[in-house]
Amino acid sequence: MNYGRELLKGNTDSLLLCLINSQPTYGYQIVKELEKRSNGYFQFKEGTLYPALHRLEKSNLIKGKWQMLSNGQQRRYYHITERGQQVLATKLDAWHDFSTAVRLVVQPEIT
Repeated sequence: MNYGRELLKGNTDSLLLCLINSQPTYGYQIVKELEKRSNGYFQFKEGTLYPALHRLEKSNLIKGKWQMLSNGQQRRYYHITERGQQVLATKLDAWHDFSTAVRLVVQPEIT
């Protein structure tokens, strides 16, 4: 079983919300930034990224806006909504509690 893939499934939304919360961003930039910040651990493919972005947009956690580039091309930038910021804060609190509990089990203090 690929445990990394299973962990990613449960945390994809949080990762995307964190990046989009930092700054409005577009799909390819998200892929590259996730890869960079994770030292290559996260390598999203379009089949993972875009369905997740559409799900977040449908849930009103992010909003996509088309922007015209200087070369005449359009690019869809994603912005976090106020509701998205609230959900992200809740998810980060839950993640912090969970990771602390796991760390306490995995690395118990020696008394």
